[in-house]
Amino acid sequence: MYVARVLYPVEVLGPGKRVGIWFCGCPRRCKGCSNPELWEFQERYKTTPETIFEMVKAVSKEHTIDGFTITGGDPFYQADDLIELLDLLKEISDDIIVYTGYNREKIKPDDLKNISVLIDGEYIEELNDNSLLKGSSNQEVYILDDTKSDKYRTYFNTESNKVQNFFTSDGVVSVGIHRPNF
Repeated sequence: MYVARVLYPVEVLGPGKRVGIWFCGCPRRCKGCSNPELWEFQERYKTTPETIFEMVKAVSKEHTIDGFTITGGDPFYQADDLIELLDLLKEISDDIIVYTGYNREKIKPDDLKNISVLIDGEYIEELNDNSLLKGSSNQEVYILDDTKSDKYRTYFNTESNKVQNFFTSDGVVSVGIHRPNF
């Protein structure tokens, strides 16, 4: 599998202090994509679900992890590895948000079992209306885990889009839903 970033604490892509995981690989190449550097697989980002899990587990020993947000690239472009990683991550938190450009109907129902919230649909820059958690208004937010409904309803009623910057060895990574032409 190819994962370019694992960041903590991400506080702008879901409720609480989350681990953000950015997969590489996306065939869509959407105009205005906030992560075009993740379209291609790069050997330096090759890893395994177990390695990512061990990294996250080390963080969880000293910090509270309220959930995970998995994005990219497109995580479902590496569906088998994503599913394996989700099985591992749920041991730490079962609050898992996954972004994908695929429409929900194209994803096997069994592949959704460990996902609390799915945000689907391609990013369309002209439809970026600064919606919470959605890059563009054509995307849908599905709360798949009924036990999380109240938590996410509250989140959607009390939060607004924000951007968070992380300083890494590669420079600054700006996280969040950005306005058009960012």
